[in-house]
Amino acid sequence: MFKPLLTVVAVATGSLALAGSALADYPTRNIQGTIQWGTGGATDNVVRSLTPHVEDVLGTTIVLTNRPGGTGVIGMNHVMRQRPDGYNILFGAENPQLYPLMGLADFTYDDMHTVNIIGQGLVVIAAHPDSPFDTFAELLEYAKENPDELRMGGTGAGGLPSTIHAMINAVDELDVRTVTFGGDGPGVTALLGEHIDFMPLSLSAVAEQIRGGRLKGLAVLTDEELEELPGVPPITEALPDIEAFLPWGPFWAVLVHQDTPDEIKTTLEDAYAEAVASDGFQEFLQNFGGATLNLRGDEAQQYLDNWQSVTAWAMYDAEAETIKVSPEELGIPRP
Repeated sequence: MFKPLLTVVAVATGSLALAGSALADYPTRNIQGTIQWGTGGATDNVVRSLTPHVEDVLGTTIVLTNRPGGTGVIGMNHVMRQRPDGYNILFGAENPQLYPLMGLADFTYDDMHTVNIIGQGLVVIAAHPDSPFDTFAELLEYAKENPDELRMGGTGAGGLPSTIHAMINAVDELDVRTVTFGGDGPGVTALLGEHIDFMPLSLSAVAEQIRGGRLKGLAVLTDEELEELPGVPPITEALPDIEAFLPWGPFWAVLVHQDTPDEIKTTLEDAYAEAVASDGFQEFLQNFGGATLNLRGDEAQQYLDNWQSVTAWAMYDAEAETIKVSPEELGIPRP
């Protein structure tokens, strides 16, 4: 009886030692990275630019796969269903913080572990250079005189365009048709081809097109002109009351399964913090029209909570059709 017991203890102890060794050696193989939006959009561009810097820190390869659809639900659900071993990472944007409000899913980023909030994007309302509108004020006036005529590019319920549309309708009225695409990239392509009239976009998705004259900015979602886009007026010139929602912008995040071992969470947090702060990525982000956040832990959670509060109540007060539940019912406090 005694000898088998010792054997069992020895085996158990050995298993624990092997598990501890595996954690200490992480990562020992390629990591799978899921981007919850399509190719060519802001999230895709940011992630693909950051990833080589993370690979250098971790000493491994991160295999990136785009899984768009369902306003990001498909990609996030895929990662949440994988083993919590740190070998499946989600790269997402802000949309999951609104899923329960829109009835898209019963989870948010609170149901995963936030490795890093990489940065925040600036927002521009863009149009084709041949558009008859040179400012958003002109477009807004035309839309009031011709309701439901203009075509606005969108990315689905809770996407950046629908959120900006809700903010505008919370302080004024913008009656337009929405043409939905699977991400910023396809929307920008449609805008370049004049298949839509305008689209609210992350500046990082269209900065080069605007600088090169292939698109033009009608307004930036700020209360002052941006150095990156001289001559493009702040949206407060057309809508002074929208200042109550500013500053606001989309963000990019890195997440893993909530049950991932703490040692691996820390390894990933350290690696992404170092990579985001690297000179190479900082140069990219500045040229791309983004602002660095590089948040982890409590700071990341505080940021997520604040973004959710501001956005959810702005959309609810605008009586956005996409909002199915009151933020109050979900315990989301007013900002």
